[in-house]
Amino acid sequence: MSIDELLHYLKLGGVTLSLILAASVLALVVAFERLFALWGALGKARELSANVEKHLLKGDASAARASVDRSTALAAEIFRVGFERAAKTTGPRLEAAVDRERQHLALRMRRGLWVLATIGATTPFVGLFGTVAGIMRSFKELGLDVEAGGTGGSAAVMSGISEALVATAAGIVVAVEAVVLYNVFQARLSRLNVEFKLMAESFVELLRDAPKDGKGTESNGDAGNAG
Repeated sequence: MSIDELLHYLKLGGVTLSLILAASVLALVVAFERLFALWGALGKARELSANVEKHLLKGDASAARASVDRSTALAAEIFRVGFERAAKTTGPRLEAAVDRERQHLALRMRRGLWVLATIGATTPFVGLFGTVAGIMRSFKELGLDVEAGGTGGSAAVMSGISEALVATAAGIVVAVEAVVLYNVFQARLSRLNVEFKLMAESFVELLRDAPKDGKGTESNGDAGNAG
């Protein structure tokens, strides 16, 4: 399709097509923003989880907390809340606090996806509206042509029918685009949520046995020297 043909279709589509194209651009903006925000989230979380577990298994809670404070991973806040709560409480309350923060993170990762869902659900109807409007215009022009003594030929309705078909096609294409992007991110976030849940559960198990004074192996070594 040439540029002239594309501009011709854009002209025929009118306001309806402009709205659909704007929705398409918005869907791409949301998709790129979420892609950038979630890029490398799982790899960074796994690396942080491995570092925290390594230090906790050695009994060095302070080093584990330091690795969390230095991390830029999205999951870092889960571990940070766990360390803060571990200093005050244990048992079910600690597990509940960590899981609550994990759920908050899941909500933050889903930010903006409702835009993709809305575009996928509404753009076919916007295109259908353009179709109806184009057909109504075509019949109106046809009626005016007949009243003016014309033959009511196809030339009187061609513009309206073209606009109707362009709007319908564009609405379907943009809806498919938004739905595909939404499903891709849904699948990605579902995997991230499962991975973060497993990390959080493993972290809580190790945190319960970690020294609460935050000194870890250093405190044990000092006690041994004092003995």
